[in-house]
Amino acid sequence: MNGVDEVVTTVTEVANHDLSLLGLFSQASFTVKLVILLLIGCSFWSWSIIFAKFSFIRNLKARADRFEESFWNAVSLDTFYDGVNPKEDDPFVSVFIAGMKELRRTKAKVKSVIGGISLRDRVDRLMRVAVGREMVYLEQHLGFLATVGATAPFVGLFGTVWGIMNSFESIGFSQNTSLTAVAPGIAEALFATALGLVVTIPAVIGYNKISSEINKYQGRLEAFIDEFSAVISRQIEDSEV
Repeated sequence: MNGVDEVVTTVTEVANHDLSLLGLFSQASFTVKLVILLLIGCSFWSWSIIFAKFSFIRNLKARADRFEESFWNAVSLDTFYDGVNPKEDDPFVSVFIAGMKELRRTKAKVKSVIGGISLRDRVDRLMRVAVGREMVYLEQHLGFLATVGATAPFVGLFGTVWGIMNSFESIGFSQNTSLTAVAPGIAEALFATALGLVVTIPAVIGYNKISSEINKYQGRLEAFIDEFSAVISRQIEDSEV
């Protein structure tokens, strides 16, 4: 009966420990609390970036649809350019304006097909430089998601190791190897591990998805540059006829 009483007592003592998330946090050591707070902060910031980026990319796609529809329905490049708002925050507009400025700057100097080819190349190069600048802006904060996805598991693992060390320290102080002595430390250790995974998985998925969407959008911009260059070539050929 003594053995049964000891088991019942141990189970009762373990049950008296608050094993809720808030309870585990309040009972954790100072170092593990810092780890948990760091992971929670990274999680909130990661989700903020993910939601903001998806919303921004969705708006960019809608504006790109409107821009391309207006571009192909325009009477001429000059007419369309005069109606474009240069202050509009749209990569398609920025790239188009970069190309049209160079086209207008040197168009009057083009006297031959060779000169026209040179002009087309300059316009193409400037538009691709503009695409590079826009991509740098679109990829802002993605580095944070990549960093969180790569390091959060190890931060959680650090909390795990520290919690287990606390468990062994409790055993050393109390000279007691029962579940009562090690349960709190093991619980906070597993909590840190789980939190590290909870932070990592959305960050990795969000980074991969956002990067894929940005790459698709960049491909769409580059396709527009090729189409714009083809339009310029046709204009040059028509002017030479």
